[in-house]
Amino acid sequence: MIRIKVKKLVEDAKIPAYSTSGSAGLDLFSSEETEIPPKSWKLIKTGISVEIPPGYEGQVRPRSGLALKGITVLNTPGTIDSDYRGEVKVILINLSDQSFKVEKGMKIAQLVISKYEKVDVEISDELSQTERGEGGFGSTGLF
Repeated sequence: MIRIKVKKLVEDAKIPAYSTSGSAGLDLFSSEETEIPPKSWKLIKTGISVEIPPGYEGQVRPRSGLALKGITVLNTPGTIDSDYRGEVKVILINLSDQSFKVEKGMKIAQLVISKYEKVDVEISDELSQTERGEGGFGSTGLF
């Protein structure tokens, strides 16, 4: 098991936590109260910063319960790099027709810690051929 460090930037900030033993993501909590009007977005503070080990990233993802209400993370998944030490903030978007109240201490997103690999970039005039080729958006069909 890897370990991340969490620093409280405000005294009453809530520390990320797993809701259940089977949870893949740590809940992230709002450290402020605000309102998100319909069809708009806001940057929500969590009141914490994190230290993630090299070779890992933090992925900020939506919570399904909020998504069902039309509230989701705009740049999902948002990435927290291992060398970032600023406040963790979440861009929430309100896709519903009603204003949404973000309350202090509310679960607003989840943080999944994932391992990644660095790659070498090689410039090439040719790429290998595949069955799909250059087929893009929708090229494999819906069914």
